[in-house]
Amino acid sequence: MPTPSFVPRVFSGIQPSGGLTLGNYLGALKRFVQMQDEGRFETIYCLVDQHAITVWQDPATLTRNTREAAAGFIAAGIDPERSILFNQSQVAAHAQLGWLFMCVARMGWMGRMTQWKDKAGKNAEAASLGLFAYPALMAADILVYHATHVPVGEDQKQHLELTRDIAIKFNTDFGADFFPVTEPVIEGAATRVMSLRDGSKKMSKSDPSDQSRINLTDDADAIAGKIRKARTDPDALPSEVAGLEGRPEARNLVNIAAALSDRTVEQVLAEVGGQQFSTFKPWLADLAVAKLSPISARMTELMADPAEIDRILARGAERARAVAEPVLARTYDIVGMIRS
Repeated sequence: MPTPSFVPRVFSGIQPSGGLTLGNYLGALKRFVQMQDEGRFETIYCLVDQHAITVWQDPATLTRNTREAAAGFIAAGIDPERSILFNQSQVAAHAQLGWLFMCVARMGWMGRMTQWKDKAGKNAEAASLGLFAYPALMAADILVYHATHVPVGEDQKQHLELTRDIAIKFNTDFGADFFPVTEPVIEGAATRVMSLRDGSKKMSKSDPSDQSRINLTDDADAIAGKIRKARTDPDALPSEVAGLEGRPEARNLVNIAAALSDRTVEQVLAEVGGQQFSTFKPWLADLAVAKLSPISARMTELMADPAEIDRILARGAERARAVAEPVLARTYDIVGMIRS
């Protein structure tokens, strides 16, 4: 039997569970825009609000965060005409295929997910069933569009491997080469951006210290101030990558510089090697302001018109349903479910 041919298609999403940060931009949004602009793939980007509610969310805050995340995507360069941009809950096929995949996946697979262990901790009995099972919904998010590629951070790589396992098991169980075995796209100097206050921890919107992160809503003064106050060490910057070993804060700032300037770490160090941080950080601050403050300003403009954001998401959901519903219908046929 010939191997099925799939349209080259990218899917990825971000939870609208709080403000977007520099980590979201460098680890996800910047790459999303590049994949859109390259033109090699159809690009589908989603605000995964159903994933967000695996932990309790204030309803008004969830609404605001979803709009703000949509504004961040657009301000970063996602064009709603060239890419499909929508929020997950507007496309019922995600949840419908998610249930089928919960029946394909196995408890042992879910129990091995490191994010489940980290988030549930010692109080797993009190965690929601959704938090435990959400990798199956993530698989549905991807496979309901027959996505062939997914740009992901290192912390989501295990979940994408589970998506591949679910696709393979479904195809094997039903003797149908229907779902693609999706490829991860993990690349770039700053796919994992660390805290500005502790280079051993990931930059997070949940960190109690606002100085630990750059928010995409920060203005130029806030961006520059946070870079200048970022934790460093007393030594000069090295000229070789090996010299960053054991220096997490230095490595983080150099990674950020490389990603913002579209260069490799080696190229950045060739320019700044030997500099003290008192020289390097003002340069990095200027670079960050130049790249990020236009995004912040555009987000402010977009958030002033929430009705327009809602219109963009509704149109994106309509386009998403046109791709997803035939895939779901064919899945029901393969499983043996009667449809009217």
